[in-house]
Amino acid sequence: MNIVACVKRVPVTTLQPKVAADGKSIDPTGVEFMISFYDEIAVEEAIRTKEKVGGEVTVLTIGPSAAAKEVRECLAKGADKGIILTDENSNVRDCHATARALADKVKELGAELVFTGKVATDRDNAAVGPMVAAMLGWACVTDATEVEVDGGKATVKREAEGGVEVYTCDLPAVITCQKDLNEPRYAGLKGIMAAKKKPLEEVPCPDVPNQAEVVGLELPPPRPEGRIVGSGADAVPALVDALRNEAKVL
Repeated sequence: MNIVACVKRVPVTTLQPKVAADGKSIDPTGVEFMISFYDEIAVEEAIRTKEKVGGEVTVLTIGPSAAAKEVRECLAKGADKGIILTDENSNVRDCHATARALADKVKELGAELVFTGKVATDRDNAAVGPMVAAMLGWACVTDATEVEVDGGKATVKREAEGGVEVYTCDLPAVITCQKDLNEPRYAGLKGIMAAKKKPLEEVPCPDVPNQAEVVGLELPPPRPEGRIVGSGADAVPALVDALRNEAKVL
């Protein structure tokens, strides 16, 4: 089976961000990067599916050439090859431009199953996976917590309000991955050494126009310091008053 895991290179979640001089982006100075958390789960599920049904896993990303480091980490875990659609300014692409480029490459690769994270941990849009499916005309199940592939069908469970939904769909399909789906493996020394010899292709990313533009970026205001309204039972009326009239949560 031809399986593709789409991943995104994002700033580490411990980053204390600074707004760049353009007022529209994060200052890249000293920023460390990682594979988006949910995309790691997508890679793991792609590898597990390959181990069950056979086939090949391609890790696909849009980003700068420096993203080779993160793609190699996926190869070290068991993916077979990597492709970077190179774009040094990929951070300014909107969801539509990103999805269009990914969908075209997925179609070119002849994929039968695509895994993505449910959401990227930098922008939190949760849009690219479903948009790729829509552009390809494929089935799509989001927020998967369990996936079983048998023949030309996939059975997918996802959590919903009040229960668990179960879907079956014909392949090809796009499945976006939730955190309860699996526990991503660590790369062993053997995998790290093998990853150095696995193919990693870099090709220019198609120039797809954006439909949306970031016009401004600003950090949230600092959280005000807390205060002590009193101690013991005598402080309760003052606390209730503050919660009701200042915080307005009562």
